[in-house]
Amino acid sequence: MKFARILASTALAALALTGPAPAQDASTVKLALIDGQSGPNGFIGESMRQHLQFFAEKQNAAGGVLGGRKFDVVAFDNKFDPQETIIQLQKAIDAGARYVFHGNSSAVAGAIVDFLEKHNRRNPDKSVLYINFAALDPVLTNDKCSFWHFRFDADVNIRTAAITNQIQKDPSIKKVYLFNQDYSFGKAVRTAATQMLKDKRPDIQIVGDELIPLQKVTDFTPYIAKIRATGADAVISANWGNDLNQLVKTGGELGLPVKWFTYFANGEGGVTALGAAGVGRVFAVSEWHMNVPEATSEKLAEEFGKKYNRDLFFYRLNTVVTMLAQSMDEAKTTDPKAVAEKLETMAFKSPLGDTYVRAADHQFYQPLYVSVMSDDVSKKLEKTPFGFKTVGMSAAKETEVPTTCKMKRP
Repeated sequence: MKFARILASTALAALALTGPAPAQDASTVKLALIDGQSGPNGFIGESMRQHLQFFAEKQNAAGGVLGGRKFDVVAFDNKFDPQETIIQLQKAIDAGARYVFHGNSSAVAGAIVDFLEKHNRRNPDKSVLYINFAALDPVLTNDKCSFWHFRFDADVNIRTAAITNQIQKDPSIKKVYLFNQDYSFGKAVRTAATQMLKDKRPDIQIVGDELIPLQKVTDFTPYIAKIRATGADAVISANWGNDLNQLVKTGGELGLPVKWFTYFANGEGGVTALGAAGVGRVFAVSEWHMNVPEATSEKLAEEFGKKYNRDLFFYRLNTVVTMLAQSMDEAKTTDPKAVAEKLETMAFKSPLGDTYVRAADHQFYQPLYVSVMSDDVSKKLEKTPFGFKTVGMSAAKETEVPTTCKMKRP
């Protein structure tokens, strides 16, 4: 496997450095967030930490779990690196964490799955459950599926289905440019988009297929020129962080007349980077956005904004924390194996609609919205005149995709 040698050497080094695990506080359940908290994309990891902390505190205020135990969120900085992730994961385990949350990078997600498969097999009394809320490579719930991994976000295929459904309805789009990051996630987007466009709109021509090094490009001007030269009507890009914000910002500054179909443009920094050039042109797919007219989520967004002075984005973490707490209460324990057995068959009626976990591969399904950037919305993002408004929505059952998972259960 891609990270096998890295994982083996790093894990052995980390194990050699660790001593006996410290005594645990029986009044808390530690939730370890392992994600980037520093560097140019550290703002994303910081936002993730604040979201998880916010929803954990909400659950604690509602009574916690198992009659009063509280969730304790602790963040570990993996610097967005798979090798550093294993070091930080071992630190989290040594500190008593049995629940690991992570979002950024499917490469990191693969490293976590590989490590925990070995760790849990060798240490069944200290097993760890991985809650993935943003790493979207389909392989994680297909060939690389694991009993110890749950994905609480729509994967590449699910999101791409929603995006291509929207493109299918737009007769003005004749030429599409694929622009993605050069790693497993970006390559999965390229594969899914190519096939789905062929199936839904065989008249569309794919005029470009670009893969860029992850978080390495500092000037997107040459790429914008390449896109313009093809005459593309639309760009599909699953870039995230600066790779997305700088791409769309540069395109706006240079007046590139395309529609941007993205996976994360409604995330932090998106509307600020693009500005007025994004209105009517930048689309995003997500499980929620600020202008979904639903009272419970609107109240949460208002409270979160007041506390952290930033917009709510990872609404799915509210559902994750609630379902995790419910699974612990039903299992009458915080043991990860028992909790996973409850979680994998759980259906949950969220304020946005029916959601559920598919036991076969531990993929979570939820309603999905396709939205477009607009200056005609009541809820603005990042203190700009802009926000997103819904142009399409699919119920959870309408987004199911096949799986090749052959899960090995402990």
